[in-house]
Amino acid sequence: MFWEVLGEYLWVFIISMVPIVELRGAIPVAEAMGLNPFIYFPVAVVANMLPVPIIFLFARRVLEWGADKKIIGRPFTWILEKGDKAGKKLMKNGPAGLFVGLMLFVGIPLPGTGAWTGTLGASLLNMKFKDASLSVMLGVLIAGVIMSAASILAHYGINLLL
Repeated sequence: MFWEVLGEYLWVFIISMVPIVELRGAIPVAEAMGLNPFIYFPVAVVANMLPVPIIFLFARRVLEWGADKKIIGRPFTWILEKGDKAGKKLMKNGPAGLFVGLMLFVGIPLPGTGAWTGTLGASLLNMKFKDASLSVMLGVLIAGVIMSAASILAHYGINLLL
């Protein structure tokens, strides 16, 4: 029994770390499995945040390394230029605007707006690690609350109809 339940939460953990899906997919799965929200929520948030330091520290370096390579140079350079251009545009509102913008971007629970993409963006925008991590963390918490509420309401709504 214990190992079976542990395995179910392990699935939530793993799904939360998958790019694009992240906790936006893990929380509805956890709710559909009938897991406890007070356990699956922190599991999903922690797992979603685990890749953030790695992405932040290495994404820009990999792009800069590949920018002068024959096959991958063109798209890598394009990504770096887009990131620099977006950063200059966002910095017109000051660092607080960048922090809040990143938090809201990550907090909107749509595919492609999660911790992975937000952290990549923060890295390209040369944000400080501490600011980027806090902004992404707050966004993940917002997205987690929205997804949990929607999943719980959907679960109970479906059960009422049946």
